[in-house]
Amino acid sequence: MIDLKGKKALVTGGSRGIGRATAILLAAAGADVAVHYRVSERAAFGVKKIIEEKGRDCLLLKAEISRKEEVDQMVKACIERWSSIDILVNNAGIWTYGQMGEMPEEVWRETMAINLDGAYYVINAVVSSMKKRKKGWIVNVASTAAIRGEAFHSHYAASKGALVSLTKSLAVELAPYDIRVNCVAPGWVETDMCTEAFSDPEFKEKVRQSIPLKRIPLPEDIAGPILFLVSDLAVHITGEVLNVNGGSVLSGG
Repeated sequence: MIDLKGKKALVTGGSRGIGRATAILLAAAGADVAVHYRVSERAAFGVKKIIEEKGRDCLLLKAEISRKEEVDQMVKACIERWSSIDILVNNAGIWTYGQMGEMPEEVWRETMAINLDGAYYVINAVVSSMKKRKKGWIVNVASTAAIRGEAFHSHYAASKGALVSLTKSLAVELAPYDIRVNCVAPGWVETDMCTEAFSDPEFKEKVRQSIPLKRIPLPEDIAGPILFLVSDLAVHITGEVLNVNGGSVLSGG
C-alpha cells in the first residue's frame, strides 16, 4: 500500500539505530536514500549494501551535522545526484548526562549544536528545493523527553522540546507549499545510544516494566511510524507529534 517509488530521501544519522532502520525501510518501500553519517563509515557502507540489494540508489554522506558548511555540501551533493530531495528525516542526535549546577557549558552547547542546530541547518538547506517543487515530507525525530522532561538530561530534553516547537511552526509556514512537517517522539529504544544505560540488567528490566506494553522497542518499531508519516496515508497530517513509546507517556504533544 505504501509506494515511494521515484522519491528521494535523506536520513541523517542513518548508519545505525533508528536512522539505519528508517533508511532501509524507506528503500524497501521504493525510495532512493541518502545516508548521512559522522564517524561510522563501516556501518554506513553496510546500510548502503542493503539498500542497493533492494534495487535502490544509495548515496553516503559524511558530515558534521553541527557545521553549516558541511551540511550545505551534503545537501548540495544530494541535489546534484537526484535534482531534488522529497523526504527528509532528521534523526541525528546525542544523549548525554548532565546535572544542572555541574554541567559544563560545552556539554550544553554540544547537545544544542547537534540536536537542534543540526536539524535547522538541514531543513534550511533542503526546504528551497521542496518549495520549488511544491511538495515535501519532513519528519523530525524528537523524544518523550520533549514532552515530560528528563532529570539529569535537561539539555537533551530542551533540545528535543525545541525540535517539537520547530516542527509545529514549520508545519504551518510550509503548508502553502504542500510540505508536511511532523515529528516522531520515541521513548526508550534498543539502540547504541542506550547501550551504556542498558548494561545494567536490573535497570533495563525496570525500564521494560515501566512501559505498559512491557517491551523495549527495536529501531524498526520507530521506523514504521516514520514511513507512515512520509506516505500518502498521512496526506492530511502535519504539525503532529506521534509518540511511539508503548504507552509510557500518554500525550499528543
